[in-house]
Amino acid sequence: MTEIQEAAPALASNSQRRVVYRHALLTRVTHWINLLCVIVLLMSGLQIFNAHPALYWGQYGADADRPLLEIGANETSSGQLTGFLKIGAATLPTTGVLGASDNADGDVVERGFPRWITLPGFRDLSLGRRWHFFFAWLFVANLLVYYVGGLASGHLRRDLLPSREQLRPKPLLHDIADHLRLRFPRGDAALRYNPLQKLAYLGVIGVLLPVMILTGLTMSPGMDAILPWLVDLFAGRQSARTIHFIAANLIVLFIFIHVAMVLLAGPINEIRSMITGKFAIVPEAKHE
Repeated sequence: MTEIQEAAPALASNSQRRVVYRHALLTRVTHWINLLCVIVLLMSGLQIFNAHPALYWGQYGADADRPLLEIGANETSSGQLTGFLKIGAATLPTTGVLGASDNADGDVVERGFPRWITLPGFRDLSLGRRWHFFFAWLFVANLLVYYVGGLASGHLRRDLLPSREQLRPKPLLHDIADHLRLRFPRGDAALRYNPLQKLAYLGVIGVLLPVMILTGLTMSPGMDAILPWLVDLFAGRQSARTIHFIAANLIVLFIFIHVAMVLLAGPINEIRSMITGKFAIVPEAKHE
């Protein structure tokens, strides 16, 4: 089955629009499983991060070392906690969000990320790790299914691999200009991913997600014993933790941009296509 097929004639009878099957079942199922996994992994990951909200580079990281990034709190002379985010030599006040935020009783306490964005919301490193590890393996299994299915069906090559022509400066610059002007393709052009979409999706599924998985494995002592070369690959477990954190933030950035593009391009049509597979093509306006 190809990724894009004409829907039943009854669905395509309207001369002003026609409906096609844009996304295969495998693509849709793995997409929503990935979404669930990523949400749980991000929230439980922040719970784990809160156990020591600082990032280092190298093999070791401890309170005496100088962190690349640190989230913490200071106590004022009046006994109030003020949160801060420190990146290198720069320090930003972040009270109420990072470093110091309300607990379930409404008291301001010292914690890296606030309770409303961690899983669980209360402090429980053990439970957070259990959530994280379960959904991490589900995520890996789902990603492998997507890779194998995408290669077998030709979806990755046909729909996500940009052509040489699309990688030329002129088409790329034209695509960037269209995105900046919020111009979205219509007609048959809306069925195909544009060059920026292809590069973004390949960057996520081909680079960011594998890096997330490998750095996550590197932080596991058990996996280090089985695959000791992982520690050397990422220049130490603390370096792997830092790369893991950066990659997670890039994935969050991608999700925000992805959701924004869906909302701007037409959320009903876009979301329906990822649930049912059916995508309505609206013809381009004809100018007399």
